[in-house]
Amino acid sequence: MAKQTIELIVNGDRYEVAIDPWRTLVEVLREDLGLMGTKIGCNQGDCGACTVVIDGTTVCSCLTLAVEADGRETSTIEGVAPSGTELDPLQQAFIDHGAVQCGFCTAGMILSARQLLTLEPAADEAQIRRGLSGNLCRCTGYDKIVTAISHAAHGPKDSEPEASGEGGES
Repeated sequence: MAKQTIELIVNGDRYEVAIDPWRTLVEVLREDLGLMGTKIGCNQGDCGACTVVIDGTTVCSCLTLAVEADGRETSTIEGVAPSGTELDPLQQAFIDHGAVQCGFCTAGMILSARQLLTLEPAADEAQIRRGLSGNLCRCTGYDKIVTAISHAAHGPKDSEPEASGEGGES
């Protein structure tokens, strides 16, 4: 089968790539565009490490063919803080609250959380946990992640951020 030329719009930048039509979006993002922030975890759509946002909907890019993103707006972790000099408040909250351990799930978590907060800016803990249900983390036990997202959504509560150098929770 011949290669197909598609136009990917990723984080506002346009890319024309010739690909085999069976290649997944995560493969093309990483191998053709050099955007390494989107991780390949389970490669079966179970872990959420490969989460990206296409036209306002979170998707597992390991299950999405690249041709499905042709001409559509795709957001990856590289586009969260496009200035490159300052972190997005959600990224900073993850750091401040120790919500980053090994980091493998972090990009997917942040993209899922950003999309949730776009749709539900005042999301409560139950909504946050539901919004992250497609993203697995084996290090933090989710409490620090939920706290970070809540902090980003609602601002600081009465307590100071936890130290980020601590080990994971169970």
